Amino acid sequence: MKKLLSIITVAICTVGFFSCCEKEQTINTSVVPNLDLARYMGTWYEIGRYDIPFEKGLVGVTANYKMLDNGTIQVINTGYKDSIDGKIDIIEGKAKRRNDSDDGALKVSFFLDFYSQYNVMELADDYSWALVGSKTDKYLWILSRTASMNTNDIETALRLAAKRGYDTSKILGVEQPADK
Repeated sequence: MKKLLSIITVAICTVGFFSCCEKEQTINTSVVPNLDLARYMGTWYEIGRYDIPFEKGLVGVTANYKMLDNGTIQVINTGYKDSIDGKIDIIEGKAKRRNDSDDGALKVSFFLDFYSQYNVMELADDYSWALVGSKTDKYLWILSRTASMNTNDIETALRLAAKRGYDTSKILGVEQPADK
């Protein structure tokens, strides 16, 4: 765990140093042009995120996406309060495409029919990691198919986030069970 957090910290500092020289950039929330939903389904591990109220203190966070027969996507987010041995926190929601195209513009809801943007902004060719945001600069996630990411992929995700105008120094590394 310490090694992963050290790698993330060094990468964030490096990318943050170079991105700090750019003045007031507009956040680029554009999405990947062709998102194969079937390939995107399954479990994603949260490697890094902005500190947001509804995930405060959560570690070991995963998101599981499953395509349902009616065309919507079942979303089950799981995390542990304060430590991997902490109380489990599970929330179920739904997602769907925002438009008729096959791009990465989705919307997700965890309460009735109140949807928020879910932008798959960057995606590894092999679908091994993703950079996800929303319509504002307040939300950002680095997701991986595995509980840890290699240094090169982390640095790539951070560089791409900074290039889009995100403050990468605000990204928190998320402990995962495999990190113990």
